[in-house]
Order: sequence, then C-alpha cells, then structure tokens
Amino acid sequence: MKTMWMMILLLLPLAGLSYVLWHIWQLLPFSSVWRWAAVTLCALPFLLLPLVFTRTLDRMPMPLATLCYETATSALFVLLYLALAFLLLDIGRIAGLVPRGWLHANGTVAGVMLVLMVAVFLGGNIHYNNKVRRAISLTTAKPLGRSVRIVMMSDLHLGYHNRRAELARWVDLINAEQPDMVLIAGDIIDISTRPLWEQDMAAELRRISAPVYASFGNHEYLSGEAEARRFLAAAGITLLRDSTVTVGDIVVAGRDDRMNAGRKSVASLLEGADRSKYIILLDHQPYHLDRAERAGADLQLSGHTHRGQVWPISWITDAIYECASGSWRRGSTRYYVSSGMGIWGGKFRIGTSSEYVVATIGNAPALP
Repeated sequence: MKTMWMMILLLLPLAGLSYVLWHIWQLLPFSSVWRWAAVTLCALPFLLLPLVFTRTLDRMPMPLATLCYETATSALFVLLYLALAFLLLDIGRIAGLVPRGWLHANGTVAGVMLVLMVAVFLGGNIHYNNKVRRAISLTTAKPLGRSVRIVMMSDLHLGYHNRRAELARWVDLINAEQPDMVLIAGDIIDISTRPLWEQDMAAELRRISAPVYASFGNHEYLSGEAEARRFLAAAGITLLRDSTVTVGDIVVAGRDDRMNAGRKSVASLLEGADRSKYIILLDHQPYHLDRAERAGADLQLSGHTHRGQVWPISWITDAIYECASGSWRRGSTRYYVSSGMGIWGGKFRIGTSSEYVVATIGNAPALP
C-alpha cells in the first residue's frame, strides 16, 4: 500500500507537468524552434528536484545549492497553478464557454496568463515575508504566581531557503515580545543541517532572550536525528523528546514525532506531570487531539500542516485534520495548530499565512 501511494505521488507531478507543457506548446504563437525552447526552459526546473530529495545539494557550493533548491521547489507551486488554470480553460472549452482559439497560438492569452502568474506569486512571496502576529489569551483556575507570556511557533524550516538573515528578523520579532519562554513545536530544520552550520544559525538562535523549549518534528528526522540534536544543543534550545520540564507554574511536555513508532503515548508522557500546574503539550503533528484532552493537558501546540501553504491545498488539510490551523477546544483542553513561521520549499503564501503566536496565560477572574 505504501509503495502504491509513493508511485501515485511521483506520477501526479509528472502527469501534471506533461499536461501543462502540452498546453504551453499549443498556446505559444511561435515557430516550432521557439516553442521547443520555451517548453524545454519550463521543464528544466523539474530536473533539479532529484538534487533536493537525494541530498545532493549538500555536496554543491552553497550559492548553487540555494539556487537549485529555490528554483526546483518553487516550480512545483507554479506547476499547480498552471495546471489549475489550463484545467479551467479546458472545462470552459468543453462547456462551450471558452472559444477553442483561446488555447491555440494565442499570444494574448499567453501574455495574460504570464502576467497573472507573476502577480499571484509575487503577492504570495510578499505575503509569506509578512509574518502575522497572533495574540491569544488563556485563563486557568490553576494557581499562577503571575501571568506568563509565551511566544509559540512551529515549522521554521531553516535551511537553504530560510537563511540566517531571515532568521535574524524572526529573532528580533520574538525578543520584542519580551517573553518568559519560547516554545517551538518541531521542524526547526528543513532538509539538512549543512546550511545551518555554515551560516552559524545557532549563534542567531542563542540571541533569543528567553529559555527555548522544542519538540522534534518529522524534518528533524529527515535532516538526520543525531545532527538535529547536536544543532539544537549548540543553539541553546532545550529538546523535549518524550520528556517534560517544569518552569515555575508551567509544565512543558515535548512528545517525539510520530516518525518514531516507539514514542510515548500522550497518557504515558503526562503520567507523572504535576496536575496542579498548567500543562502544555508540544506535539508536532496534530493527529488524535482527543488524547491530549483525556490525558489532562491544558494546552497543546502543534504545527506540521502549514495549512497547505497555498490554496487550494488548504482545503485538503482542512479535510484531513480535526483542526488544521488556529485555535481549537476539546472539553477543558485548548489547542493551537500553527500554520508555521517558515515554510517548506517555495516561499509563497496564497490563502494562508506565516505566523507566530503570543500567548498570555493568566488566572481566571474570581466570580463575584
């Protein structure tokens, strides 16, 4: 079954690429030579994808590796939108709403599509770089000496595309909040620790002016579990891997990612937690939210979904997860599933946002 799904995941982009390239060939009002040149140019970025997924980038000069990563992964999103555009035009043609001539040797339609694609992805990139601050207020009947201010994040995906200069801007945003602690629910690393070491991103993370606690995500495993642990230690981040830590009146529990089939259950992880304290669970992938409720967690922070990164993939994540992004509640347990501070691959947000959460936890006001 797993092999079948892998084959489908490989064949879908190939089928989509063939469909889009055939339409581009039909649409361009050029001679065969120029159409071959245009189609070849459009296909080239996809030849770079094996470099990304086989870790070949780690053996390339950093500027070239960065260029290959950003070009290849961005092409996947461009392919999605071109396939959707041509599919709509084909449906319109079959329904008699779109003249056949719009799809054959039509420079006007080609020019309009080019302008629209540039506008959509330029806007998507601007939107990605605009980090959204989400403020939430949480109350508890459990005694707190004072209100606690926490910056919560997930999915930084530091690497070939999210580089040190960008991380420095994120650290400045975090420090401006003057938090008591920072919590990161996995996927700090993208696909390799190599660019993190070469750019000394650990030094940047050490600038965070509060204790940082994090759990593993699936990308920590993809980048190499031992190297991920070594980097987080160098960055001054306390890794909670099926373990807990008590910070004042707060218990923070970090669950290992589901890539580890032998990880602890939520119930087992929280079994020895002090129930008189406010319990926060970090669990990267937001599956089975009922388990945190049954185990008595007050708050669960997750990520992983990116809410699909771009529309209409956000519709798919909304259908898969009980909560694909934002705030949620089950009984007395609150949840926040973050769409992520960073992103995997092409740096576009279309219909979704890159965000960090500023949570204030305080005691509920006394009843009159």
